Amino acid sequence: MTNWTIDELNKIGNAEELKIASRRTDGVLRKQVIIWVVRLEDDLYVRSVNGRTSWWFTGVQSCHQGRIQAGGVVKDVNFVEVNELIDAIDAVYRKKYSRYAVSIINRITSVDARNATIKLVADLTNSIAKKAI
Repeated sequence: MTNWTIDELNKIGNAEELKIASRRTDGVLRKQVIIWVVRLEDDLYVRSVNGRTSWWFTGVQSCHQGRIQAGGVVKDVNFVEVNELIDAIDAVYRKKYSRYAVSIINRITSVDARNATIKLVADLTNSIAKKAI
């Protein structure tokens, strides 16, 4: 079961890029960064092309919560590290971004990037709609 609607999965999964901002431990959102996003079945994944030491990835590790924006969807999310389905996620990255240079695709499917794979889980308890009330 997924917390994403089909519409959200389609819009985010088809988006060329995704804006991601992690939360600090005090709840404040960090600066957004633009990254690539892929959809595998009913799940959404992102990776740090620079591996686990990139500033945005280390920010994700502090609170495991944040906000994404892509395809007209803005959503609070939880970040879950992934150590499975890595080859399948590689394949989706290669297919979706195949029009880019092989060197770029090789970076997003490198060992460092593979080790910094995050599943985006819609956070229904901390939704933006609830914050507006």
